[in-house]
Amino acid sequence: MFDLTGKTALVTGATQGIGFEIAKQLSAHGAKVFVGGCSSMEKCARAAGQIENATPLLADLTAADCAEALFAKTGEVDILVLNASIQYKEAWDAFSAEQYDDMMNCNLRASYLLIKKYADGMKKRGFGRIVTLGSVNQYNQHPELSLYGVTKMAQLKMVKNFAPALAPFGVTINNVAPGAIETPRNEGVMNDPAKKAAVEGMIPCGRFGTPEDVAPAVLLLCSPEGSYMTGSEIVIDGGLSLK
Repeated sequence: MFDLTGKTALVTGATQGIGFEIAKQLSAHGAKVFVGGCSSMEKCARAAGQIENATPLLADLTAADCAEALFAKTGEVDILVLNASIQYKEAWDAFSAEQYDDMMNCNLRASYLLIKKYADGMKKRGFGRIVTLGSVNQYNQHPELSLYGVTKMAQLKMVKNFAPALAPFGVTINNVAPGAIETPRNEGVMNDPAKKAAVEGMIPCGRFGTPEDVAPAVLLLCSPEGSYMTGSEIVIDGGLSLK
């Protein structure tokens, strides 16, 4: 099951956390993987060096030409996993124009441009898998993540709107929405016993999730076994969005 032999995947934000685990899972099931990152080629290379059949890739997803720049390096891919995002924490009325632009450009505009760029080749080949990574903050009213939640809910709407247009060509597009996951982004909370306990107290499952909790769902959606799922969302949050 989940045989991706001969397929090529691009995973953005894959140098650590959830993205790294997704890239590792896709590779373990036969895919050639481009490991995308934005901070340094050294970090990309270090992550790719831990994954079989992986190629490091540096790209700025806030740039207007991000899709063209990435495509020039990867060529056509069969699987596109849009995991990279920017997150700023502020009160709803305290975000700067630059913070707003960064989140909208990386989390939303780049998703649109990359989907549009890579979908054409997928349609011509009659096979394609696109997975966006959302967030529990699409649903929860976090006092400091309002704009981040907006970008993720808007991304989900893109998924649902694009799915009917892509499905006749054998291309699926779905969203996976993680909750509180043990990643570098959440280290500040996890390293503070009081804050960690407070968050875990809101999660029905009683714990933070791990990247290993999330990646298998992405693997399913990228595989032949996921061919009848499109325009869907898998929420992996231990029940946090139900509170």
